[in-house]
Amino acid sequence: MDPTAMWSTVTERVVNLWKNRASCNMDRNTKVNGVSQSDDPMQQQVVNYLRNHPDFLEHYLMEEVEIEQMERWMIRRIQRSKKQPQQQQARKTSLSRWRFCVHADKRQMLQDLTHSLQLRPTRSHVLWELGSCISSAVGADGFRLYLTDTANPEQLSLYLDHDTLTEDGEPRLHKIKSGLTVPQYVARTREPVRLTRGDVDARFPEGITNKDTAHILCQAVVQPDGQLVAVLELWRHEHGTPFHEEDEEIAYSYLVWGAIAIHYAHLFLNMNKQRKLNDFLLAVVKSIFQDMVSMDMLVMKVMNFAQRLVDADRASLFLVDAKSKELYATIFDVGNNGGKAEGEDETHAPSTPKEIRFPLGTGIAGQVALTGEVLNIADAYSDSRFNRSIDQITGYRTESILSMPIFIRGNVIGVVQMVNKHSGYFTKEDEEAFETFAIYCGLALHHAKLYDKIRRSEQKYRVALEVLSYHNTCTEEEVRQCIDKEDGLHVDLLQNYYFSAFEYDDFQKVQFAICMFTDLFGLSRFDKMSLIRFTLTVKKNYRRVPYHNWTHGFSVANTMYSILKRSKGVFKSTECLALFIGSLCHDLDHRGKNNKFMLDSESPLAAMYSTSTMEHHHFNQTVAILQQEGHNIFSKLSNSEYKQVLGLVKHCILATDLALFFPNKARLSQLVAEDKFSWNILEHRILLQAIAMTASDLSASAKPWDIQCETVKVIFEEFYQQGDEERSLGRQPMAMMDRNKPDEQASSQVGFITGICIPCYSLLQHLLPDTQPLLDMCQQNLDKWQKLADEVRSGKSINILQLNRE
Repeated sequence: MDPTAMWSTVTERVVNLWKNRASCNMDRNTKVNGVSQSDDPMQQQVVNYLRNHPDFLEHYLMEEVEIEQMERWMIRRIQRSKKQPQQQQARKTSLSRWRFCVHADKRQMLQDLTHSLQLRPTRSHVLWELGSCISSAVGADGFRLYLTDTANPEQLSLYLDHDTLTEDGEPRLHKIKSGLTVPQYVARTREPVRLTRGDVDARFPEGITNKDTAHILCQAVVQPDGQLVAVLELWRHEHGTPFHEEDEEIAYSYLVWGAIAIHYAHLFLNMNKQRKLNDFLLAVVKSIFQDMVSMDMLVMKVMNFAQRLVDADRASLFLVDAKSKELYATIFDVGNNGGKAEGEDETHAPSTPKEIRFPLGTGIAGQVALTGEVLNIADAYSDSRFNRSIDQITGYRTESILSMPIFIRGNVIGVVQMVNKHSGYFTKEDEEAFETFAIYCGLALHHAKLYDKIRRSEQKYRVALEVLSYHNTCTEEEVRQCIDKEDGLHVDLLQNYYFSAFEYDDFQKVQFAICMFTDLFGLSRFDKMSLIRFTLTVKKNYRRVPYHNWTHGFSVANTMYSILKRSKGVFKSTECLALFIGSLCHDLDHRGKNNKFMLDSESPLAAMYSTSTMEHHHFNQTVAILQQEGHNIFSKLSNSEYKQVLGLVKHCILATDLALFFPNKARLSQLVAEDKFSWNILEHRILLQAIAMTASDLSASAKPWDIQCETVKVIFEEFYQQGDEERSLGRQPMAMMDRNKPDEQASSQVGFITGICIPCYSLLQHLLPDTQPLLDMCQQNLDKWQKLADEVRSGKSINILQLNRE
């Protein structure tokens, strides 16, 4: 009979028998040697035939039975086997069980991987668990996992072995020292490869090179996003059988689920690593910015932190010298021995660091500083830029290098170089973490340099202040001279609104000032020697400018003295003290220029004080004098009195800014007009103090005509000097400050007295009637200036600098 026809007949008969057997009463079945037996001879024939013809059974199942039906049968068979008593099986079961019990496999595998993720959620450990599981599933004798290089995903750099774990349970990473034909092929093509020793394969002419390995199966481990993670190599010894297609399927089914686990492990690791990086950077910021003692200390901290961040064996930090175009370092190398140099005895303090320098572009660090690009070198000796001389001198072996530039404002200010990662090579993740760290390093180094500059500037400032204090402080000889000549002074002549300071020298004015202070406040609460030193030093700190000099300061204090003497009981004692000292010091260190000039010329003082520039400076000078040894005239006051007086002194000095006069006058005038002014209200008295300060400051306009003319001469000389300087700076000075427009002098005085002086003295006289002489003389001077202005308009030329006292 034809074989095909015979096969068809047998198939039809067996199928019919199979179907008939399936419909039989299963209660009649018995089991012999674990196989169902029946009393029906026909069914027994089918069983015997299938047992003796497994190829027929496989063909029938593959061609005739639906996949869903086969899966149901497998589940039933698994459940039945669980209910039957049997010996405890080890994890490495028979190949046949692993090939068909797919559902149980995957459930157990997922449980193992989940547990592994919880205990050790590292990529290497999850891969190792996955490799162990697959190796056991296919009956392999061992496995190797070749990890990809993050910089080059198709390049294999490290591998994990099946039986090498570290002391803490982590898989030990080994470096690949020679080429890998089969794993590299799988990494490149992502195709599985089965190979047995002796096989002829043109792709692998060398075959299996490991002497202990007879059969291998290599498959790619790919994440869901398509990224290659590793290549799994399963192997068997000589006594084992070759790997088959079923082994590939089993391994592939594991790798699909394992890749998902690796993906989520990677996400978890990234989040965990980011959290640790944030904590690490926070510790860096706290350590660096809270304890910025010196540049060397900061450099040491930066290197120690950098070393810990990327798990490097050694660290170096080089700074850029922009002037000489060099890299330099005083602390060249920090290692695991806490920053000690190689061979240094831990019992002795390290010697003074010696600075090293080399040009930009030299070596790897120099190249990074020159280009501003990161260099991650896996094999230093294969890079021509690496300088081997240091290794030859120290005996240290440099293998991998990560060199990172540190930027500030787009410029490279330094280079941090890490050497020899403890576990493999420096990765892309190391670069990213280190790049974030480098930003904080740049800020810290920048601030450390600024701190160094500030510290040096502070020392210079202290030296300059010491020099200035020496030259701007009265001498003991001047103090003795003042004491010797204090007899015979009378205050009667000083109690005169029309007192002329031009008739006395500067030293006599000092004695007059001391005399006025003593007359007003006595010496029971003030130290006489401190008063003398204070007054002499105040005189010395008035500059020798035409108008705003010691004579002007004394004249203002004299006018205030006259107001206070004639208005007893009006102001409180602390207010009187502040008014007199504020008047005496109100123009300390005046430069002969107004506030607008200071702002226009971008003076450092204008940068410090945007409003009332010079007035703030005058007050600060007053405080500086009070702080000098033996000068604090307020030392015997209580703390509350001291603070109150100092605050009032500041208020009084700032009130001499004419920009503040107009709002002060408007508020006080409104109170007077509405009859709401009260001496019991502090705010009202403060407004009156401000007006009294302005009246004293402008008292030259309320002096007799001869003193008025003498004062106006020096005022205009100072104005003209400012105008000359403005012209030299390319600016046109205002008319009253233009030396080329002397005819404007009279009209400017008329405008000044009319708009400021008369309103000021009128308001002051209304509240303090005893100041009437100031208003009267100011009005008389206004009449004379008006007459001169009229003459100028009629064509007569008048130069105030040439006016004689008449």
